[in-house]
Amino acid sequence: MFKQFFGMKSNPFEKDVQGGDMYGGEDVREVDSRLKYMLECKGIFLLIGEPGTGKTAALRRFASALGQSLYKPMYLSLTTLTVNDFYSALVTKLGETSRFRKIDMFHQIQAAITTLYNDQRITPVIIIDEAHMMSTAILDDLRMLFNFNMDSSTPFILILAGQPLIRNKLALNACLPLRQRIAAKYTMRGLTLRETAEYLDTRMALAGVSRKVFTEPAVASIHSCSNGAPRAVNNLAIQALTYCTWKKLDVVDEEAVLQANIEISA
Repeated sequence: MFKQFFGMKSNPFEKDVQGGDMYGGEDVREVDSRLKYMLECKGIFLLIGEPGTGKTAALRRFASALGQSLYKPMYLSLTTLTVNDFYSALVTKLGETSRFRKIDMFHQIQAAITTLYNDQRITPVIIIDEAHMMSTAILDDLRMLFNFNMDSSTPFILILAGQPLIRNKLALNACLPLRQRIAAKYTMRGLTLRETAEYLDTRMALAGVSRKVFTEPAVASIHSCSNGAPRAVNNLAIQALTYCTWKKLDVVDEEAVLQANIEISA
């Protein structure tokens, strides 16, 4: 096992890294900045990124830092639903017992959000992941569902996170009213070459390894093969470390990364 071979106290490339230990590259800083703005202005935020670029991790970091006395984060990731099923899931997240008719659930959702915000002084933070999978019908309903007091108040934060396909859906005429209500957005770009090197070093340090394990050519190869997507970087690093353990190599070189990429792509 590579942990023992490299003297690690944990697997440095597991995905369950705590928010405070997450590598703070440009993407993370930019998402944090925009989400802090959303805490002030409220409304709808759109987060776009290719698979594995860290959208969910960034949102997990954000949600974990929210004060429970001021915010109520709710996370929904099952988006391939009918409109009624989506309403029902949101009602449940708000702590209510779902009714049968759509109109009743509509009023349940608006009443629950209003009560949280006005009576309990708690802002609901609704995070919808995999938003690119949502039907146009649900996207169209969102602008009505989150229209409060004739569009004069915003007692919520709604975060839509998804792959670039979400742009195409929002570009449809049916989604124009929703698109116009988006207060802020950000598209994640992935790690740069410099950030990939820093990311690898940071994660290794968290596992208790202070020496350089990944050579510069290895880092360049990891960045090239992963396109800077943290999830792909993690997978390549794990496979490369495994290969080096098998070969009894105490550093990860370019050959180890190439072999790792072959193993992953097979």
